[in-house]
Amino acid sequence: METGIAQEVTAGDCTDLYYVDTGMYETDEYGAVYVLESERPAIVETGVGANYERILEAMDEIGIDRGDLEVIAVTHIHLDHAGGAGLLAEACPNADVYVPSIGASHLVDPSRLVEGTKQAVGDRWEFYADPVPVSADRIVELEDGDTVDLGDHELHVHAAPGHAPHQVVFEDSANEAVFTGDAAGIWVPKLGEIRETSPPSNFDLEQCLEDVRTLQAIDPDVLLYTHFGPRAVGDDASAALERYAKVLREWVSAIEDKRDELEDDEAVIEYFADNAVPVGPWGDRAVRAEARMNTRGVLGYLDHHE
Repeated sequence: METGIAQEVTAGDCTDLYYVDTGMYETDEYGAVYVLESERPAIVETGVGANYERILEAMDEIGIDRGDLEVIAVTHIHLDHAGGAGLLAEACPNADVYVPSIGASHLVDPSRLVEGTKQAVGDRWEFYADPVPVSADRIVELEDGDTVDLGDHELHVHAAPGHAPHQVVFEDSANEAVFTGDAAGIWVPKLGEIRETSPPSNFDLEQCLEDVRTLQAIDPDVLLYTHFGPRAVGDDASAALERYAKVLREWVSAIEDKRDELEDDEAVIEYFADNAVPVGPWGDRAVRAEARMNTRGVLGYLDHHE
């Protein structure tokens, strides 16, 4: 099938699976949403909401009618993952929204979520759509160990609370793949590099490292990053994930050392923004903003572990 917006996942032995570059923050290769053309068609992740029409256009390309979509699943409620859930639920009236239980109420009433996101992302809020509340009767709450039955695919739910307490990852055993949310970091395909993600206010290094071990125990052939895209790891999943654990440890250590040196948190934040390493197709604004946000998250973590 010729596709435009919908890109077929060819990594590993994946079948029935497509991904969409949502153009998050008006940037290429920053945010991905996945579409499973399963017996019960599903979307995994929903983006920031601003470009949700791209997801609907991808469904049209794949041949999934909007009334046939049954599952909208999000790994966690941060709005770069769940911001489009309400908009997609409006457009796809027979789909339920599957969300980790600890965050479910924030999709029904997203007001506090919006406030927290604005604090975290600053002026990048301009790239978000105001989230549409999801009706409570269309919410399916997920717990660790649950399974979302899609017929010829199943999404096995694994808690991964290091990045945020409301995060899970979804294991698609038929594809030997895992939808990683933010539990495996940010993958930059053009550079072949993994980068840290440590936003405020719930980043926890030790739990993030435990989440890496959870992913290693699953031992997938393919990692399906929300940021960004599919990555075939084959028999090297454990080593690839250990690399992310090393990146996280080094990142936290660097911020801790710089805080000791400068003794001023705002100076630390600006230091890491000024010295942020370019990331593939991302612009300078995006790179600096990510550095600021991730530094704030680590500083908050350090405050609670002194």
